[in-house]
Amino acid sequence: MVSLFHRDLGGEGRAPLVVLHGLLGSSRNWLTTGKDLADARQVLALDLRNHGQSPHAEPMTYAAMVEDVLGWMDAQGLKKVALMGHSMGGKVAMALACRHPERVEKLIVVDIAPKDYLSHAHRSEFAAMNELRLDTLQSRAEAELRFEARVGDWAMRKFLTTNLERTEAGGWRWTVNLPALTAALPEVERNPLGEGESFAGPTLFVAGGKSRYVQAGDLGAIEAHFPGARVEIIAGSGHNPHMETRTEFVALVRAFL
Repeated sequence: MVSLFHRDLGGEGRAPLVVLHGLLGSSRNWLTTGKDLADARQVLALDLRNHGQSPHAEPMTYAAMVEDVLGWMDAQGLKKVALMGHSMGGKVAMALACRHPERVEKLIVVDIAPKDYLSHAHRSEFAAMNELRLDTLQSRAEAELRFEARVGDWAMRKFLTTNLERTEAGGWRWTVNLPALTAALPEVERNPLGEGESFAGPTLFVAGGKSRYVQAGDLGAIEAHFPGARVEIIAGSGHNPHMETRTEFVALVRAFL
């Protein structure tokens, strides 16, 4: 277990909402949306292991990430929270809720389903990151240009470069544990839930209508693991509804909470 970094995005004194980011993301991805939700809850956004400002550690498994979050909750004195996770963070949130339902008041899962994913996009993104020569890199803009051959989406190229930071010597380094995450891709892409695991508490799934991460065929698995779930689709959004359609996303989450 590692001690996770977190950001308090406001709402002190209110019931807690804990937010878990997606693969290659961090708590920074939730700064604006988290502050929007601070009128309803105290919003606490975490950096999962090997991401952001949290420690680099192996194994990079869902079991380990669940234990990290539980350990963080214990350290903060939080017995029960509303838990929201996006993409990989949504898988962590699902696993924690199913295995420790007494710690989760309400569950919000953002654009991910309880199933295996074989993402060729992830493979090309990680290939681009691993191929990047940091010793000759001059800027994030240059990194984006170098990513073009592997990563077709402009927004994704920009997102990947948010994981670059300056070293004290003026060079560049990855904030994420790139070797550990690359090796763990098969684990990260798999379904974190076993047969029979379920969470009966109030659950909201929010999916992007332009995203392929949650399909109509996934509704049976969602219902099997989360019998109290409601599924809401934001038609105009892709995989990141908390960024792409923030106003509608915040309204849905605020109403659910």
